[in-house]
Amino acid sequence: MAAISREEVAHLARLSRLAVTEQELDTFAGQLDVILQSVARVGEVAAADIPPTSHSVPLTNVFRDDVVVPGLSQEAALSGAPDAEDGRFRVPRILDEEA
Repeated sequence: MAAISREEVAHLARLSRLAVTEQELDTFAGQLDVILQSVARVGEVAAADIPPTSHSVPLTNVFRDDVVVPGLSQEAALSGAPDAEDGRFRVPRILDEEA
């Protein structure tokens, strides 16, 4: 695989609407070349008999049946509240109402 050129990096920068300096073109060309070589190496290892995966270990979702259980009553829910008013949690005002 051929190394990515400064001109190709400049073209990508223009497409991305990125302003890059001449020094950055050289730096990015080297960095992108390393990335492309790494991707090419992975492509060489990939074989037709190995299915694509998203994780290195198999993942299984463990689901349980939904079971309806009674919830807390209003009194029970508010029993631990520092302050309650009219059957609701009372909290300090954090925003000023500006008209």
